[in-house]
Parts: sequence; C-alpha cells; structure tokens
Amino acid sequence: MAVLADRAYTGAGPHVATGRRRPPGGELTLTQRTVNRALAQARAPVERGMARLKSWQIFRRSRISPNRMTVIAKAILTLERQR
Repeated sequence: MAVLADRAYTGAGPHVATGRRRPPGGELTLTQRTVNRALAQARAPVERGMARLKSWQIFRRSRISPNRMTVIAKAILTLERQR
C-alpha cells in the first residue's frame, strides 16, 4: 500500500506515491495530469485536517511529550466528530 505525499517527497521510496513533475521543456500527458489531480484530491482532506489542528492554540504552544499530544489529538478529534 502506498503512502500519498506531495512532490517534496519524490524519491522517498517505492511505497510513497507522489505526483509527476513536468519534464524540462515539456508537458505532462493527460493521463499524468489526471493522476496528479486524483492524488491531490485524495490528500486534500488530510491537508485541511492538519491545517485545522495547527490552528488550535493547544498544539502551537504545547511543550509536552509528542506521545501525550497524540492522546490529546485523538480526544479532540473524537469530540469534533461528535459535534
């Protein structure tokens, strides 16, 4: 199973799916553009979720262990889902 990532992770390994870059002096094919668009659409909800988490004060000002922040994030997401 591949992990979806942005193009900054190109070359990160065989299990990391990234979009195609335009070749120098060329263009992407219609199929390559369609695949790029599909990857972007699949990643969009996660990107929005991460942006939302970063906007909360508790995550920006936190000075506790990342392990404890994981538990806090799970609790907040559970509460958000029930709202």
